[in-house]
Amino acid sequence: MIFTARTLPDTYLAVIKDIEALRTTLKFATSDSLNRWTGLLARTTSARVVVGTNAMEGVNVTTDDAIAAIDGEESPAQEEEDRRAIEGYLSAMTYIVQLSKDASYVHNEGTIKSLHFMLCSYDLSVSPGRYRPGAVHVSNTATGDVVYQGADVALVPGLMKELVDSLNEDSGQHQLVRAAMAHLNLTMIRPFRDGNGRMARALQTMVLLRGGIPAPEFSSIEEYIGRHSADYYKVLSDVGQGSWNPQNDALPWVKFALTAHYRQASDLLRRTTDISRLWNELEKLAKERRINERAVNALASAALGYRVKNTSYQHQAGVSDQIAKYDLKILADAGLLVPHGEKRGRYYSAGPGVKEVRQMTRTPRVEVDPFAEPQQEQTSLPGFDDEASE
Repeated sequence: MIFTARTLPDTYLAVIKDIEALRTTLKFATSDSLNRWTGLLARTTSARVVVGTNAMEGVNVTTDDAIAAIDGEESPAQEEEDRRAIEGYLSAMTYIVQLSKDASYVHNEGTIKSLHFMLCSYDLSVSPGRYRPGAVHVSNTATGDVVYQGADVALVPGLMKELVDSLNEDSGQHQLVRAAMAHLNLTMIRPFRDGNGRMARALQTMVLLRGGIPAPEFSSIEEYIGRHSADYYKVLSDVGQGSWNPQNDALPWVKFALTAHYRQASDLLRRTTDISRLWNELEKLAKERRINERAVNALASAALGYRVKNTSYQHQAGVSDQIAKYDLKILADAGLLVPHGEKRGRYYSAGPGVKEVRQMTRTPRVEVDPFAEPQQEQTSLPGFDDEASE
C-alpha cells in the first residue's frame, strides 16, 4: 500500500483552476518569439531551480555557478564534487524532457534508477542507481535525533513497483495532484541510500511533463521548495509521523504542493513583467548611448545581479569572441558595466546607471495564500491587467 490522495474538497479544485489560469497567462507571456528577454527569463529561472533543489541536499552552488553550468562553462572557484552534482542534475532534467516527448514511454523502475544514477553518480558511496540494501533514516542536523525512518528495506521493491504502476494508471486525478503524490511516495519510501529528496522532486517534474505541462523551468516548484525548506520538511514530517505510514491523510501535502504551484506561477508572472520593463528601459539606454542593441543581453544579466563573462555573453548574444570583447569594452568604457579581475577570470557587474534602471523596474514579491477564506485576490501584475491582455 502506498499513499493515496482522497477526494479533493471544492476549495482545492478551485485553487487548481486558479493555477491553470496563471499558467495559461504565463505561457502566453513567454511564447512570443519577439520577446528577446524570454531566453533570459528561462535561463535565470532554470538556474534558480538548480540552486534550490541542490542546496537542500548540501550541494554548495550559487546562481552564477548554475548559469555557468547551463552555458557549458566551469566555475573555477567551485568544488569538483559540487560541479559534478550540478552537471548530473542538468543531465537528469534533459533526459526527463526528452522522455516527455516519447509517446511510447511508460514509467518504469529502470528509468527511476537511471535518473538517480545521473543525480548521484558523483558519489559512488551512496550506490547511485541501486535501491538501498538496509535501513535509512532522516536526522535533525541540530540535535542528531532521528525524525523519520524510511520504509522497511524488505518492502522497498514491492512499494516501488506499486508506485510505478500508479504512475501508469489513469486515476482521473489532475496532473498536479498525481505529480505531488509521486513526490510524496518516493520521499516517504526513501528507496535509495541518499538523494531521495532530489529524486522525488525530479520525479514530480517528470510526471508534470508527461502529463502535458510543458517547460520544466516554468512548471517546477523546486525553487519554491528551496526558499521554503522549513515548511517543506514540516509538512512531510506531519504527514509521515516518523515512519512509513501510508494510511495517513496526504491532504496537507497536496495543499502545500498546490500552494507552491500557485505562488511559483505568480512569481514567474511578476518576473516576466519585471524583465520586460527592464529590457525595454535598457534598450532605450543603449540607443541613447549609440550602443548596439545586442549588448542589452549583457546589461540585463548584470542588472539582475549576475556576473557577465565574455563566454556567457557570446552564448546569449550569439556573437564571436572578438565581438564579445569589443562590446564588453564599450559597455565598460561607458560606465554601464564594471570590470573585475583579469584575463580568464574577468567578469563584469552592473554600473550605477544600470542598477538604477533595475530598481526602477523592480516589483516586490507578494505571496498570496490561495486557500485563504475569503480567498484573497491575486495581486495586480503590471502589464497583465484585463485591458492590457486584450
